[in-house]
Amino acid sequence: MNDQTTLSKFRETNTPWFGVTMMLVGVMIGYTVAGGLKDGALFGTVTPPAPPAAAPQPIADVATNVPPVDLTRDHVRGNTKAKIALIEYSDFECPYCQRNHPTMKQILEEYPDDVFWVYRHYPLPFHNKATPAAEASECAGNLGGNDAFWAFTDMIFEQGNFDFAYLAEKAGVDAKRFKACVDGKTFADRVTDDISKGNDAGVSGTPANFLVNTETGKAMLVSGAHPFENFQKVIDALLDGGGDEAIF
Repeated sequence: MNDQTTLSKFRETNTPWFGVTMMLVGVMIGYTVAGGLKDGALFGTVTPPAPPAAAPQPIADVATNVPPVDLTRDHVRGNTKAKIALIEYSDFECPYCQRNHPTMKQILEEYPDDVFWVYRHYPLPFHNKATPAAEASECAGNLGGNDAFWAFTDMIFEQGNFDFAYLAEKAGVDAKRFKACVDGKTFADRVTDDISKGNDAGVSGTPANFLVNTETGKAMLVSGAHPFENFQKVIDALLDGGGDEAIF
C-alpha cells in the first residue's frame, strides 16, 4: 500500500470528517507560514542585519594654501584686528551663496571682536551672470570704496537684482565711470586671480568658507551653506587653539 492508497481508504471510511480535517491542517499550515514570514526565518532563512549607519561627515576639514588676508586688496567687513578671518569664496548667482550671506552677517554680529569677513570671487562657469557681477562689484568698490562694494554685494544677494547700473547708483557710485569700468572689463584679471588662488586652496564649489586663526595660521574649510551653529563650533575651536583635525 502506498501513500495514495491509504489516503483513498481514509476518504471512504471518514468521508464526513475528511473535509474538516483537511481544513484544520490548512489553517495550521497557514499560521506556520505566516509566523515564519513574520519572523523572517521560514525554512531556515534569517533576517539580514541592518546596514551600519554612515559615518558622519565633518563640518570642517583642515585647510592649507589659503592666501593670507591683504588689507590693501581684500574686501573686509568687521574688526580687522579680530583673531579669526572668515574668508568666503563666493558666486553672486549661486543660490547656496545667497543662503550663506545672512549667516556670514550673523557671525559678525555674534563675534564682533573675534571674527572679520573677507569676500573673494569664485564665479562658476555655468552661471552666466556670476562673472560679470563679480567684475561689476570690483568696479563699485574701486570707485566708491569698501562700503560701496559691500552695499553692491548685499543688494545682489538680498534682492536677486543684476541691474548693475541700478545697484551702482544705489551704492553711491558715479554712473558714467562705473559703466566705463564695466564695459572695459577693468577687473577681469582680478576675478580670475581669485579663482586661481581659490583652486590652489582647495575650493571646488561655492560657497567655500575658510576660517583662519591669524595668530597661529591654522585654517579650516567649511564647504557649502551651513547653519550658524556649525560655524560656531569651528570658530570656538580655533579660538581655543584647535584646528589640527577635522571637526564633526
